[in-house]
Amino acid sequence: MKPKKSAGAILVVLIIGGLIGSVLGEGIGWVLPEGVVKRFFLEGVHNKGFLLEDVDLFVFRITLGLRITLNIASVLGIALAAYILRWYWLIY
Repeated sequence: MKPKKSAGAILVVLIIGGLIGSVLGEGIGWVLPEGVVKRFFLEGVHNKGFLLEDVDLFVFRITLGLRITLNIASVLGIALAAYILRWYWLIY
């Protein structure tokens, strides 16, 4: 039986690929000395998001929002995840 190709599955795989790429990029950043190559891996190429107002209830404060920052390593992780997903669907 062929696996179902749903948009939700694609989104989850791409998000996981981005997270893995970001973690690998941070690891590469720890290993590399200061310089152009380190900045290339760690600087975000797109930093967008929104922040909702704080809800202060005197006992605790809730802040809701979302921020997306893509760096080169996360883009490579997303590309690798998309390739693996495509390869997986071709086999089954």
